Amino acid sequence: MGRVTERRKVIRIRDGAVSARPDTLVAEEPLEIRLNGKPLAITMRTPGDDFALAAGFLVSEGVLADAGDLQNIVYCAGATADGSNTYNVVDVRTTPGVELPDFTLERNVYTSSSCGLCGKASLDAVRTTTRWPIADTPPVRVTPELLASLPDRLRAAQRVFDRTGGLHAAALFTEGGELLDVREDVGRHNAVDKLVGRALKNGDLPLSRTVLLVSGRASFELAQKAVMAGIPVLAAVSAPSSLAVDLAAETGLTLVGFLRGSNMNVYAGEDRIALRAAAAQG
Repeated sequence: MGRVTERRKVIRIRDGAVSARPDTLVAEEPLEIRLNGKPLAITMRTPGDDFALAAGFLVSEGVLADAGDLQNIVYCAGATADGSNTYNVVDVRTTPGVELPDFTLERNVYTSSSCGLCGKASLDAVRTTTRWPIADTPPVRVTPELLASLPDRLRAAQRVFDRTGGLHAAALFTEGGELLDVREDVGRHNAVDKLVGRALKNGDLPLSRTVLLVSGRASFELAQKAVMAGIPVLAAVSAPSSLAVDLAAETGLTLVGFLRGSNMNVYAGEDRIALRAAAAQG
């Protein structure tokens, strides 16, 4: 199985002094996801939690909704011409009788850390495909102070980032601020898939009383994954895309961006944020 980090020689220049030394880099390798033996998608990821990543990906595709939908996940032996196992190909087998969707959210085989979908059709597809409409979930209320505390807690939990500086992270918190899980990956969407996949396997879907925090920006794809997992609050330390905001508004997702210190922008779903009356009117 691939390693999370690798070592490479680097020339360092510090205050005019030049030296050669090994440096720790985050590993990046392709993962092919097969569904019932048929190729479905390829994503560039950091090795580790591959089964959870595949399961979470299929939650966002509307294939899996419950641990009972999943028969098993295996690495494919003989993935290369010489019959060796590269641990870069997984096959997800659904339980007999599970109805497969027409993959209206399909990513056309290849995905990357910055990919996403676009257009009104994509908004409609997510809204109509999700099994747990956020507007129907029990009310969740979080304070700005609680949200402001989450990035530092996420950063403190990023073990591999401290060694490489090259990983994104995603974390699940309860509405009271308890850290439930954190995953790292070279791609933000992969980190979220790993969280959701682990929740699926633990029988915790829908994640209707949680807050999802992601490093970097909030793309349409991340908003989509939150909605498909029933997560009511998505917060990002950087900017959201316009389509992510549109999706949040259409589905009832609370979307927070530029979460830095005590500052943040609430782009949609402000009813879940316990704002002071004076601030809300200003």
